[in-house]
Amino acid sequence: MESPSAGQRSAEQGSWQWDDAGGAGGTPGDVVGGGGEGPRLGRRGLLVGAGVLAGGAALWAFGRSARTAPPTPRPTAAEGPAPAWTYRGAEAMAPERLADRPGRPGRPLFPSRTRLVVLDPASGAPARLITFDQPRPYPPSGPDAMGSVVFGPDRLFTTFQGRIESRHLTDPGGDWSLPLPAELGRGSVQLAGCDGGTLYGSVLNYGSTTTTSPDTKVFAIRVSDRSVLWSLPFGAGENLLAPVTAAPGLLLCRRRADERTEVVVRDATDAREVWKAPADENLRWYTPGPENIYVPDGTGGVRALAPNGESRWTAGPAAGEQWRALPPVADGARAYVPRDNGLLTGHDAATGRQVWSYRLPFPLDVRSQPLVAKGVLYVPGPAAGGVWAIDAATGRQLWTFRDGIPGKDVWSLAADDTHLYAGHDDALHALPLGAS
Repeated sequence: MESPSAGQRSAEQGSWQWDDAGGAGGTPGDVVGGGGEGPRLGRRGLLVGAGVLAGGAALWAFGRSARTAPPTPRPTAAEGPAPAWTYRGAEAMAPERLADRPGRPGRPLFPSRTRLVVLDPASGAPARLITFDQPRPYPPSGPDAMGSVVFGPDRLFTTFQGRIESRHLTDPGGDWSLPLPAELGRGSVQLAGCDGGTLYGSVLNYGSTTTTSPDTKVFAIRVSDRSVLWSLPFGAGENLLAPVTAAPGLLLCRRRADERTEVVVRDATDAREVWKAPADENLRWYTPGPENIYVPDGTGGVRALAPNGESRWTAGPAAGEQWRALPPVADGARAYVPRDNGLLTGHDAATGRQVWSYRLPFPLDVRSQPLVAKGVLYVPGPAAGGVWAIDAATGRQLWTFRDGIPGKDVWSLAADDTHLYAGHDDALHALPLGAS
């Protein structure tokens, strides 16, 4: 547990500061997937890596808070909008540790390999520090494998050694640990998401050897009293993915059977199957948006499914084109599709009609996760490439932010109602939302 004064100390021996606008710039030298000092990954490895990145959170479990030293301000140069504050950590960020998008609960988060720092949105001061037990080798296997980190409105959840762990983002007194109910078995727990006050997940119960296919049991737990609302076995080859934001009360699943892959949507109140639709064989990614469910179309493009399972539209490579769509982001009016060749396209969410396109000066991969907020599409590039703000209605470039800090990581983004939280390597900046 945290000491009472932990929130008054800095975390990770890091620092935070208020910055004036600077003039340092950069060119996209550390291109994603090659160049710079970052790892070189082939396209196949990057796409397959999407599941690894999402599952990287499965290597964590939450422990006690650590004592930290007072902050030491460090200068930061900036090109573009002036940050309200900048936090510098003692370790590099590891955003892939979080299966859910950081900052969804309205708090900026600084995840590293061993710790998670929860920051105050107004000042950047550390509000809480949570440390992690040593991660186990990936990929997880067997009954002791750990599940993903997902967020609720004011807390986050993970699993460790047969328990579901919940940590409040600011109040240590709100933490709890729940032994896996006996009706769910004693297997490997994987969390899929939290929809309001309900946490969804699955348990893989292995037989006498880990080479046999595990029995899967899915469950819904009410967060307020930690009671199991329902649990039932899943058929072989089906797994729970996430709650569906396009139609609250639905759960998105993937099923592989008879050499076919299907998207399956179930009722969140009892897991009853509502509809199913054919899917790309590997289903490398999925995006439950506010109006559609977006999945690969099997040709390198994207397919939009309505909340009732109807296929609304597809957007894929034309004859002679070679590109692959990455997970799109969407708001109520449009869907924004990044391509691995660096082209961004904005589409009408109802019809799929392309309304604009914009080409970035660097390629993209699954580590570059755009974000849309208050009419602006924010696109993260490599460390020197910066963060690009694109008008969501017109595709016009509004600004580019570069911090002048050397690095090799791709930028990661999160947002609340006030700030865009943009970070790479050991730096996290709070930038103003909007056109300037």
